[in-house]
Amino acid sequence: MASENQRNAVASRAAELREKINDHSRRYYALDSPEISDSEYDTLVRELIQIEAEHPELVTRDSPTQRVGEPSLTAFAPVVHETRMMSLANADSLEALDAFFGRVEKELEETEIEYVCEPKMDGVAVAISYKDGLYLQGATRGDGRVGEDITENIKTIRPLPLRLREPVQGKLEVRGEAYISKDHFRQINESRIDEEEPPFANPRNAAAGSLRQLDPHVAASRRLGVFLFAIGVSSGDDQTQWGSLGRLGDLGFPVNPRNILAKDRQEAGEFCTALQEDRFQLPYQIDGVVIKVNRLDWQAKLGATAKSPKWAIAYKFPPEERTTTVLDIFAGVGRTGALTPTAVMEPVEVAGVTVSRATLHNEDEVHRKDIRVGDRVLIRRAGDVIPEIVKPIVEARNGSEKRWSLPAQCPECGTAILRPSGEAVARCPNMACPKQVFERLVHFGSRGAMDIEGFGPAVVGDILDSGDIDDLADIYSLTVERLEEIVPHFAAKAAANLVAAIEKSKERALEKVIFGLGIRHVGSRTAEILAQEFGDMEALGAADFEQLNSVEEIGPKIAESVAAFFRQESNKQVIAKLRVAGVTMTAR
Repeated sequence: MASENQRNAVASRAAELREKINDHSRRYYALDSPEISDSEYDTLVRELIQIEAEHPELVTRDSPTQRVGEPSLTAFAPVVHETRMMSLANADSLEALDAFFGRVEKELEETEIEYVCEPKMDGVAVAISYKDGLYLQGATRGDGRVGEDITENIKTIRPLPLRLREPVQGKLEVRGEAYISKDHFRQINESRIDEEEPPFANPRNAAAGSLRQLDPHVAASRRLGVFLFAIGVSSGDDQTQWGSLGRLGDLGFPVNPRNILAKDRQEAGEFCTALQEDRFQLPYQIDGVVIKVNRLDWQAKLGATAKSPKWAIAYKFPPEERTTTVLDIFAGVGRTGALTPTAVMEPVEVAGVTVSRATLHNEDEVHRKDIRVGDRVLIRRAGDVIPEIVKPIVEARNGSEKRWSLPAQCPECGTAILRPSGEAVARCPNMACPKQVFERLVHFGSRGAMDIEGFGPAVVGDILDSGDIDDLADIYSLTVERLEEIVPHFAAKAAANLVAAIEKSKERALEKVIFGLGIRHVGSRTAEILAQEFGDMEALGAADFEQLNSVEEIGPKIAESVAAFFRQESNKQVIAKLRVAGVTMTAR
């Protein structure tokens, strides 16, 4: 009887944890009003994971632990939408928007018409199905009639409920827009650059790429969000679009809090103008406003063309592009020796930010776009985040423009540049190149790695100039007295704070240490996988190519890079010094 009571208690606790975790997820993602800290939330999740590991019979389909539960896919199956997912007609000016209002009023023979105005997310349209209140399937829009089955990837979107908050019998299909926030987009691109992969052009491109990953773990690592905007198939009896949005919120779906119900065309137009000015303050990327006739019976009366509903339109914000002049192009050296051409431009304001530099990625990209020093160029902040040169304005050339080529020697140390066959990136092979040493130290102390507060580029430069350190491990020998001497204007308190931050960094998790080492192709996600798989630095360092390549998500390129890193005697010495200094070498 005692064991039966115990099992019942465990089952009850698992159910309680699932309810708590789902509720806190909703408060965090959908309502933006968290009640507990991230660490408290993680503690609840870990407890549920442990219970389900010990009692697999208690695992349910809607458990938050099942966000990523299926193996990698080999292909996406087709999904036929029960009702067509239509695209919207665009209005690229307020005059075109007024013409839409005029057509609606004429066809309905009404002038007092309410409109629902919704920020137009720059993401990926998705259809999500539930059966009897439980998550069933997720699909892309595709051609509107047939999409792709991305059930496992959609399931990784944490704001999305796996069980609805209210009972719904039968099938419910909802539609929305999956997106990646600006902050997460920036982090993803920083990680891709660290792993020497091309950055995504914009958040929409990143979201689309994430949802079409064959491995759901990759989608989960991208931390997608979603806003729901429509009910596709349901037995509900909503009379208005505004009512449908309210019902979605009641069921636990994230609905954009910036949506409004406009009482007439004037109020809808004013919302478009206001949001256009305010959009750069939003945490996600939008490119316009979707405007819908509120009453569903009027939507039915208006009908649709072959491509688009006649009761809705997308007002598109004008593109945020500007022209400026390229003053110079230089090749910057990164911590792995990669040379990246960067354009220096006359400062110009784009999307609310003054832009004076833009990366050109690699030499081939410079030549493909034919960007020359002295060119007038069209630039934009892709995704409101990354300054990008779209193209040169060829007709503005006067003959004084100069073609650019990668230098034959490293601009920092003079070593001959190498470009391995088949690779787009050229490199300085000198590990002692001062710029590489500088970048490795900055990376080691960065927030994503060892998170050493106060160990920024300026301080790193001063310390290197002193000659006191030669490698990453040497920072743990720095003293307050010495820092006061070698860092200009460094008071005793600032020096003491930095030494304390360096000391605290010894406690960072093993994956942070691995990431901080700056191994080529090893980003934060890969470092986490390696830490989990091998458990300590010694085992990781002893692993050969075959062992590394057999780890899930670790391909041959990463395996060879990691094995090569640990074969280098100088790297072994640095790790040995880190161990002696007391830096974490074992996974917790």
